[in-house]
Amino acid sequence: MSKFDNKKTMPRYYFIAVMMTLVAVVVVAKSTYIMTVKRAYWMQVASRVKKDSVAVPAVRGNILSSNGTVLASSLPEYKLFVDFKTIHDAGTDSLWRIKVDSISAGLSAMFPGRTPAQYKRYLEEGRSQQSRRWAIYDGRVDYNTYCEVKSLPVFRLRGYTGGFYCEKFDSRQHPFGDNRTVGDLYPGKDEAKNGLEKFYDALLRGKNGIIHRRKVLNKYLNITDTPPTDGADIVTTIDVNMQDLAERALLAELKGKNVNGNVGVAIVMEVKTGDIKAIVNLERCADGSYAERRNHAVADLMEPGSVFKTVSLMTALQDGMCDTSRVVETGNGVFDMHGRPMKDHNWSRGGYGTITMGRALEVSSNIGVSRIIEDYYGRHPEKFVEGVYRSGITADLKLPLPGYSPAIVRMPRKNSRGQWVNWSKTSLAWMSIGYETQVPPISTLAFYNAIANDGCMMYPRFVKSVVKNGEVLDEFPPEVVPGKEHICSLPVVRKVQAMLEHVVSRGTGKKAGSTSFKIAGKTGTAQVSQGKGGYKSGTTRYLLSFAGYFPADAPRYSCIVCIQKTGLPASGSMSAKVFHEIAEGIMAQSLKMDVTDARDSASRPIPDVKSGNICSAGYVLNRLGIHNNASWSGSYATGNPIWGTAECRRNSVRLTRATPGGARQVPNVVGMGARDAVYLLESRGIRVQLVGRGKVARQSLVPGTPARRGQRCQLILD
Repeated sequence: MSKFDNKKTMPRYYFIAVMMTLVAVVVVAKSTYIMTVKRAYWMQVASRVKKDSVAVPAVRGNILSSNGTVLASSLPEYKLFVDFKTIHDAGTDSLWRIKVDSISAGLSAMFPGRTPAQYKRYLEEGRSQQSRRWAIYDGRVDYNTYCEVKSLPVFRLRGYTGGFYCEKFDSRQHPFGDNRTVGDLYPGKDEAKNGLEKFYDALLRGKNGIIHRRKVLNKYLNITDTPPTDGADIVTTIDVNMQDLAERALLAELKGKNVNGNVGVAIVMEVKTGDIKAIVNLERCADGSYAERRNHAVADLMEPGSVFKTVSLMTALQDGMCDTSRVVETGNGVFDMHGRPMKDHNWSRGGYGTITMGRALEVSSNIGVSRIIEDYYGRHPEKFVEGVYRSGITADLKLPLPGYSPAIVRMPRKNSRGQWVNWSKTSLAWMSIGYETQVPPISTLAFYNAIANDGCMMYPRFVKSVVKNGEVLDEFPPEVVPGKEHICSLPVVRKVQAMLEHVVSRGTGKKAGSTSFKIAGKTGTAQVSQGKGGYKSGTTRYLLSFAGYFPADAPRYSCIVCIQKTGLPASGSMSAKVFHEIAEGIMAQSLKMDVTDARDSASRPIPDVKSGNICSAGYVLNRLGIHNNASWSGSYATGNPIWGTAECRRNSVRLTRATPGGARQVPNVVGMGARDAVYLLESRGIRVQLVGRGKVARQSLVPGTPARRGQRCQLILD
């Protein structure tokens, strides 16, 4: 018979099954209720403990100079806050009340804008509001300041119990000051504004990563989905020493009493490679100071003035129209050019009269240059403009700088009836001397650099390579402008080079010259058009330029200096002075002196050699290359001393061995240095007293007498 009592057991199972079913129904019902009615509430709760697809910004790459010096870098900055609600919830209110005076005093010392009492009232106001985001300081602070604030009482508590927290931002820093070519970012944004920062933004920016955040055990954990890819560094061609030199020289001239310039530009280019070693853009601000606000070097399309005359005469020479000896009549300095008077700068002193083409460039004669061009191209001005295009000054240099535009030199056009539609009778004459054209300084420099480079025009190079973690990702080698391998024939280049040297040695560019090396170049003075007001609208504005290269006999660098100023005096020689300072400074930096130049004619070529250990004397003399008669071999560093005397002669030193005396005799140490004399005496047990400096002149113990241990010997050195 079975012991299982069906009547007693089954009701219990039924009861358990019913209860479990009821619990299951309740769970399902509650789940349904949460997923439907309470869905919005719980989604809001979940959003507070998790965040998906949180962007992690990549570290922006650096911009480096040619030798690796940092020109632009991203450094962290911090916005500081206090969460008073956390302080209250953590139960540290009592500690806050005790330490608030210390906190206020510490913050006042770091941020003097408020006194300790004012800081205390300010913090207590945030505490009374139980603010979760009470700013400690209105601005951003660097890492050192962040650490100092974090070390204050309460704020230094572990975790979040102290209520202190921060927001981190990346700030673009420029150790050598702002530079429009390097560029900058918009404040508070990782968005490039101008310069190389903008052109190479994709390389510098890198790629942001993605994380999601989860709250686990009351702590937030960051879980990486996609790690950020930091930006690469770009290595520019800028030389910080040349940049500083050019900036100081230009700024000094702009501030000059007679100049008081509005805008200044200076560019230094390496002749063979086209590397831009320095580029300065200074503009006068409302308060009279100067700053880089616009990249005038590449963006200013202005009439270049007389620096364009080199292009005009080179075109005539290349077309075979004439030679540098071609004679032109300039008269008394005023010439009627198709009903419009053209003047030379010395017209009030009677002009230059009859001069050659070369002399016309030397003295920058408007009449001389324009008459030559008129004589050969007057009927076919398009031939002249074709020659200007051939010179490369209008070439698109494809610069990696926003705002750049190639030079504009219009080509003459006729309508169907054979009438000029964009040309006048005076256009050719004034274009030949640098008007009715628009050329940025960088294009003018590229042309003069080509002359220095024997006619080969190089693209201006601003960036040499892209690197990351020490590895070169991409390189940008020097490039020749296509079709401009020879802007003219080599004989013509040689003639132009000679004329530009004469401009500096005996013409208008004398102030650019140097007594240490040759300089070639051309001055330029142009009135600046005021738009619809023309050239005579109110006070006249001028563009003063000097473009050239150095050393003229073996060109290494080309340079252009442009100054915009209002009113007289106005002369291209003002820019020539800046060119001179830049050229002298650059050549001085790279100057390598011959060691023989440092020799003092009054000094003794043979050193005074003391008696004593002549082995050491021979060792030193051999290293100095001074002839001596040392007959022994072996190294002084490892060999035994060899005692003797030294005799200095005109071009050599005679070393003679001599025994200092027996081991039990007082040695003769006269003529020895203190080191050798003390060694010999103390090796015989004699105590030594030194008086004076130099070599031993006298000794108190007579040489050759018996030496007794403990004796005292006074040595007089002189």
